[in-house]
Amino acid sequence: MQLTKHWAAQLDDYVIDLAWSPDGATLAAASASGPLILFAHGSGERRAELPGHEGGANAISWQPGGTVLASGGQDGCVKLWDGVSGQHVATAALGRAWVEHLSWRPGGAALVLAASAGRKLFFLNPDASVRHAFPDAPKTLSALAWHPRGACVAAAYFGGVALWDGDDAVSQKEYPYGNGIHTLAWSPDGRWLVSGNQDPSVHLWMPESDVELQMSGYEGKVRHLSFDPTSRWLATSGSPDACIWDCSGPGPEGREPVMLPHSAPVCGVAFQRGHGLLATAAGDGSLILWSPERRQPLRATVKMPAPATALAWSPDDAYLAVGSAKGVVYVLRCES
Repeated sequence: MQLTKHWAAQLDDYVIDLAWSPDGATLAAASASGPLILFAHGSGERRAELPGHEGGANAISWQPGGTVLASGGQDGCVKLWDGVSGQHVATAALGRAWVEHLSWRPGGAALVLAASAGRKLFFLNPDASVRHAFPDAPKTLSALAWHPRGACVAAAYFGGVALWDGDDAVSQKEYPYGNGIHTLAWSPDGRWLVSGNQDPSVHLWMPESDVELQMSGYEGKVRHLSFDPTSRWLATSGSPDACIWDCSGPGPEGREPVMLPHSAPVCGVAFQRGHGLLATAAGDGSLILWSPERRQPLRATVKMPAPATALAWSPDDAYLAVGSAKGVVYVLRCES
């Protein structure tokens, strides 16, 4: 297995987010302070440069099955863009707080865009009108994650996680957690909800049975999580090794994790969407491709001049987009 450079492009600041269009034809990139760029997948040509947000963008998300790109920024707005023409479609002004997290509802249900701004969670309609504004969370919202079938959205803050119904926006459950939460991830089968934490640890909830597990021993804050498509393997950052937990059966408690070694702290983990390969990135600029069951690195190891800040597999798993701290976007081809 090898990773070869397909194309690369330079942005004006570090890459804060990357997102592939549902058809894989376009890669959207957001830099910390600049506009949004739409790249043609085949050539790397800049198809459009969108004005973005005053002060910079924080997050981008493509509408499932469509051509609309949503962006959230430091201006307190969510903006919708036509991903083909690059034209601005609509804006939702959500207040003074930064819009830091965006996520379209998956699973083929009615389209809803979840957006967080400060302590506020919003559900937006496809025309950017506000469908529902939730009560203020106890603290600033730090992560959002939709259930894979769109049944509910999980919203994290310092002190816990709230589950809100995707249809009627009522509270489903609340899980107290006595520390900061940096990231959330659902397993693809919806069995596990996982948080990466400041304390540092990984916490797992099983919403159907209210089982909770805590996995500790990390050297640093856990900011990155990724499940493989089978829901068995959970990859986490938080140390110089990528830590892989076996979540089959009763879950990872009492099991020894698979440790994938790096020479610097891990700063990104991303499983393929439909296959079993895992990409991990470290602070020394290294990028490694793994098969967790083999517990050995594959031949695909790339060394970049700066650490990765974003990883995103294309819809067909054939390409890996990497954003770097020096503002370079790389698209690498995965070949056997």
